[in-house]
Amino acid sequence: MYSVLPSYSLGFHGCDEHVAERIFSGMAHLTRSRNDFDWLGEGIYFWENSPARALQYAIELQDRPRKNGPQIKTPAVVGAVIELGHCLNLLDAEFLALLRESYDDLTTLYETSGVPPLVNSGDLLRRPLDCAVINFTHQARVDKKLRPFDTVRAAFAEGGDLYPGSGVSAKHHIQLCVRRRSCIKGYFRPIDESDLPKD
Repeated sequence: MYSVLPSYSLGFHGCDEHVAERIFSGMAHLTRSRNDFDWLGEGIYFWENSPARALQYAIELQDRPRKNGPQIKTPAVVGAVIELGHCLNLLDAEFLALLRESYDDLTTLYETSGVPPLVNSGDLLRRPLDCAVINFTHQARVDKKLRPFDTVRAAFAEGGDLYPGSGVSAKHHIQLCVRRRSCIKGYFRPIDESDLPKD
């Protein structure tokens, strides 16, 4: 009952300016990421309500490009209006329990097949274990003919402490992973508030 979130969210995606302009012109759409280390499994990734963090990420990719990842020459941000729909909301105890159950089932599958289990990287920037568990959760729903999740939503503590002794990380954020592209209701160019006249 509570898995359908009755609201829209604003998501922000960091990318190259060329990609952003193609999306704004209607010539392209954002594409699904299928990396085996993506934190929330397969889907289109957004920073929830944080264009600044999306831009920061695009700058990080420009400074440290991934081997087979997107190449960023000029960092840019695409905004999107997202209908969360049937959401695997990892801020909800019900879905955390579901994910734990999927982990247990996947671990049993690894043990019976003799395959070594996946592990996340020490810095948690690459999360093959989390990716596998979430993708396993989605596949289990398909296999059981249950309603698939449209989106995944989770909070992440990333980076070091914001300040000494802090319980807040320097890159704390909520991330959205859109699995059903029709949940993206529109794209927009974020307003740079620094360019606006003062009221």
